[in-house]
Amino acid sequence: MGKRIISQNRGHGSPVYRAPSHRYVADIRHPSIGEGVGVVEEIRHDPGRTAPVAKIRLENNKTFYMIAHAGMFVGQKIQIGTNIPVKPGNIMPLGYIPEGVPIYNIEKIPGDGGKFVRSAGTFATVISHGEKTTVQLPSGQFVDFDPKCRAVVGIVAGEGRKDKPFLKAGKKFHALRSKAKKWPKVRGVAMNAVDHPHGGGSHQHVGKPSTVSKGAPPGRKVGRIAPKKKKKR
Repeated sequence: MGKRIISQNRGHGSPVYRAPSHRYVADIRHPSIGEGVGVVEEIRHDPGRTAPVAKIRLENNKTFYMIAHAGMFVGQKIQIGTNIPVKPGNIMPLGYIPEGVPIYNIEKIPGDGGKFVRSAGTFATVISHGEKTTVQLPSGQFVDFDPKCRAVVGIVAGEGRKDKPFLKAGKKFHALRSKAKKWPKVRGVAMNAVDHPHGGGSHQHVGKPSTVSKGAPPGRKVGRIAPKKKKKR
């Protein structure tokens, strides 16, 4: 009997594929206040993330957590608002951040707390302002955001995380397991025909069109899912 392919197993919802919510230090969101000043109380390792997180205490004695930027230190002052200095760690609307400044944890919709650019060592760049603010993401893609969307000035801490080699397969396995990533990944063409739609044959090749419909069942939905155009270079 063949095995379930990964897309089927993922839909089943087993612990292997669930986000390790119990490992996250806190939910990372921009604070709901419009203006304010906070102080970095603590910088902590977050097992569920690639970047460290910082605990910030505001003037009203409330606390929130943010992703630490490169160079952040305990006791550093963090400002939130519009007419504030453009310094690493400050949280500002995109419309008030000058062109060419590196930013991270960008909101998709004003007030959602931040969705884009949260991995260690990454940053986006403000390109231009107008009705929308154009930002270049780490992938190189240009995206237009509402100028009222907030972001943090700076570069996410933890750059160089990938520079140290794993050396052993076990190290890689446990590192990805802590983030609910299944590893190792086996190519479909390397499997038997009973285990994957790309499997079988006298040598490794797909042997059929690799494009599939969006309406294909989970057991067949592998390869390129309903591609509309060539991949961006």
